[in-house]
Amino acid sequence: MKNKTNDLVIITVIFALIVGLMAVALSGAFGGASTTFNTGLVSAQSWISTRFVVLQEFFTIPRDVISLRQRNALLENEVSRLQGQVLSLEKSLAEADILAALVRYSRTNPENSYSAASVIGLDPSPFLRYIIIDKGSDQGILKGMPVITDQGLIGRVDAVINGAARVQLITDSGSAVNVRLEKADQDVILSGSPNGELSLGMLSQEKPLEVGDIVLTSGIGGGFPADIIVGQVINTKKTDSDLFQSASVQPVVDFRNLKLVMVITDFRAIDITPLIQEVP
Repeated sequence: MKNKTNDLVIITVIFALIVGLMAVALSGAFGGASTTFNTGLVSAQSWISTRFVVLQEFFTIPRDVISLRQRNALLENEVSRLQGQVLSLEKSLAEADILAALVRYSRTNPENSYSAASVIGLDPSPFLRYIIIDKGSDQGILKGMPVITDQGLIGRVDAVINGAARVQLITDSGSAVNVRLEKADQDVILSGSPNGELSLGMLSQEKPLEVGDIVLTSGIGGGFPADIIVGQVINTKKTDSDLFQSASVQPVVDFRNLKLVMVITDFRAIDITPLIQEVP
C-alpha cells in the first residue's frame, strides 16, 4: 500500500514538472535560449558542409582533370583524323576533276593518242623549269613528246628513264616554241626566261599586234603539233626606232599547280636543224 502511494506521488510530481515546463515554454521564457541554440546548430552545419565540399573537391578534382585531359586528347586525335580524311577526299576530288577534264579533252581531240601521268617532282634549280612525271620508257614515253593539260601546252619530254620522265616547261629559259598569232596571222618564236615569263620576239612591225591575241603552236620546226593553245598576249612593245616589235604572253596553264598531265604519244618530234642552211 505504501509503495503504491510513493509511485503515485512520483507520477504526480513528474506530471507537475512537465506541466510547469510547458507553461514556461509557452510564456516565451526559453525563446532566447532556443534561438541561440538553433543559430549555433545552423552555423555548425554550415561549417561542416563547407569543409566537406572542400575535402570532396580536393580528392575528386585531380581525378576529373586527368579524365578531362584524356578525353580532350582523344577528341584532338579524332579531329586530326577527320581533318586528314577531309584533305584526302578534297585531293582525290580535285584529281578526279582534273582527270575528267583530261578525258574530255582527249575525246574532243581524237586526232592524237594520249597517256596521262602524275607530276611527282620539280627541278630544284631556280633557273631551270622542269617537272618529273611517273611515266617513262616502260610506258612508251620517248624524248621529244609534247606534254599538255586540258588547258594547253606545258612543254616536251626532255629525258626518259624506265619509270619516269623529265619534262622541260615552255617557261624554261632554254625553251623555244614555234607559234602563231591567231589575229595577226604571224609565225614567231615563243621564248621562256629565267624568271618564268614568256615573250615573243622578232615580230614584224607591219603586222598588227593586239593585246588579247591568242597564241597557238604553229607546227613549224617539227617540235610540236599545230594548233595547241599556249597563251594570250598581255602587252606589246613597239617603237619606231626598232626593226621588230615584241610582246609578253600569259600562259593558259597554271604551272604552279600541275598535278596531272597528258603526253601526246603518237607525235614524234623531228629535228630539222641539219636541213636548215646557215647563212655564212
